[in-house]
Amino acid sequence: MSVRVSTLPNGLTVISHDLEHLETVALGLWVWAGSRDERKDEAGLAHFLEHMAFKGTKRRSAYEIVAAIEDRGGDLNATTTAEYTGYTAHVLADDWAVALDVIADIVCEPVFDPHEMERERGVILQEIAAANDDPEDVAFNQADRLAFLDHPLGRPILGTPEVVTRLTPEDLAAFRARHYGARRMVLTAAGRIDHEALLDEAGRLLSSIPAGHAARRERPIFHPGEAATSRPQDQAHIVLAWPFPGYRDDAIWTAIMLSSILGGGMSSRLFQELREKRGLCYSTYSYRTSFADAGALYLYAATAPQRAEEASALMLKVARELREDIRPQELARAQAQARAALVMELESASARCGQLARQFFAWKRVRPLREFADIIAAITAKEVRALAAEVFAADHVRSLVLPGEDPHAATGEEDTRPVTLH
Repeated sequence: MSVRVSTLPNGLTVISHDLEHLETVALGLWVWAGSRDERKDEAGLAHFLEHMAFKGTKRRSAYEIVAAIEDRGGDLNATTTAEYTGYTAHVLADDWAVALDVIADIVCEPVFDPHEMERERGVILQEIAAANDDPEDVAFNQADRLAFLDHPLGRPILGTPEVVTRLTPEDLAAFRARHYGARRMVLTAAGRIDHEALLDEAGRLLSSIPAGHAARRERPIFHPGEAATSRPQDQAHIVLAWPFPGYRDDAIWTAIMLSSILGGGMSSRLFQELREKRGLCYSTYSYRTSFADAGALYLYAATAPQRAEEASALMLKVARELREDIRPQELARAQAQARAALVMELESASARCGQLARQFFAWKRVRPLREFADIIAAITAKEVRALAAEVFAADHVRSLVLPGEDPHAATGEEDTRPVTLH
């Protein structure tokens, strides 16, 4: 595997994977800073900062930033997660140096123009409004608030309208100064790319970034509980959640098998029991989120209001049955799905670019595919059952979003009522 890793004098890591059969290159500058690093009065700041990177630098206007990439047929994007922020471009192989220049420019030299910030504030407030209009998003956000309480992981990455409305250019600059250090940055490239040329350009464009300091994060504690929110809608949306291994936990691959067997596709137990056998819902699945030091497993279903309790009880039953029985074909299918997901990312420059960064953030190295394949193949049904017994013995979160009038609709507040945990 032609993966090469180098480090600039300031501590910034440069990783490339030369996929010489491709005619494109995907690049990403990834910063180990996200919504986990925000104080309560900064909720949404990391995401706002990502948006503002595209709104002008000392060398380029907002239009010139995107035109530099799109005039060459490429695309430019960014993402903010709880733990990291990524600035990415995907271009033809001959244009990678231009793309790197643009990415370096927006990360290193943003100007945070107040007029641009006011316009972008409106965009982000509409992004928050769109999430609040989606009852599925509301159910998951409510589950996170219950599970993690005042920890940053309990707050939505987009932030809240109250905080986003009062953020200033000075707030963005201060957050960037605290968290955008070179030792918390990884530059990745995947596609037809020469590592030495990439390293030379990275040194020219990124060596001036101060080294900075390591992230200082509080470990989250999972709290069980139950809450219901009433909203004008037709369905009941149900989310159940349990504490789950983080990605640095030795049990993470067993956890991936467990989630896949439970709700990872149309052959999964949740889909077969709730939809195919009972006709309770159109959509049901399991979803896991993993952080460096924690994680959560979520089960989701949307059903008719009068069948919400039936669906919720069946979701619990299906989950708990995994403690007693894992069929060989289920485990084999989950193992095949995990292996296929890893291989398929190698066929996309953009997917591989992100995978390189995630692996380095997780383990400080890029692990060979063979290593993952061996770990996956060695997982046994007994190990999955043991993890299921541990996970589903714990108290859980239940988040309900139910049809009804929202008495706080005029003020934008949610009607969240604590109810008894069954």
